[in-house]
Amino acid sequence: MLKTWPTRLGLALIVLALGGFLVWLDPGGPQTVPTDPDARAEEPGHVLHNAELTLFDEQGNIQQGLITPRLVHTPQSASTLAETPHATLYDSERRVWNATSEVGTLNTRSQELTLSGNARLIAPEEGWQLDTDVLHYEGKTARAWSDTHVLLQQPPQRMTARRMDAWLNEEEVRLEGDVQGHHPPETQPGQE
Repeated sequence: MLKTWPTRLGLALIVLALGGFLVWLDPGGPQTVPTDPDARAEEPGHVLHNAELTLFDEQGNIQQGLITPRLVHTPQSASTLAETPHATLYDSERRVWNATSEVGTLNTRSQELTLSGNARLIAPEEGWQLDTDVLHYEGKTARAWSDTHVLLQQPPQRMTARRMDAWLNEEEVRLEGDVQGHHPPETQPGQE
């Protein structure tokens, strides 16, 4: 029993010495790290599920609505990210335009909506639709544009171009760059 007592005392001294050495290496424990403002700017302020967002113009009229299963808002950058958004856009005549895509980004300061990935703009009353990869929409001026390849169709007609501008209030569309179209001749009743 006398042999084990000095062994135990020796082990206790080694443990205490090792603990003291570790405290000497890191005396303050956890250190506080200053926050990085650039990293903080990317942190979401709100995450909403099954969200509906409505934007109004200066007269109080609904300018655009957005429905999404998941919405992430980052207040520092004034941006809102929407997954598989369905946007309802209104022109000055209160006509409805529908827009969809895989991802949507809304700048809440400028009210510019960017739809990315299989973006589609549909004019239900006129029966035409526009397909592109990235579609931008500025709510204040009701202007939509794309700098990527576009397909504009109103069956049986269709046109393609490298870029497009559309002013919903003026009912005007401009296609630019390698514009090609397919416009079958109209058939009169009784002619075939």
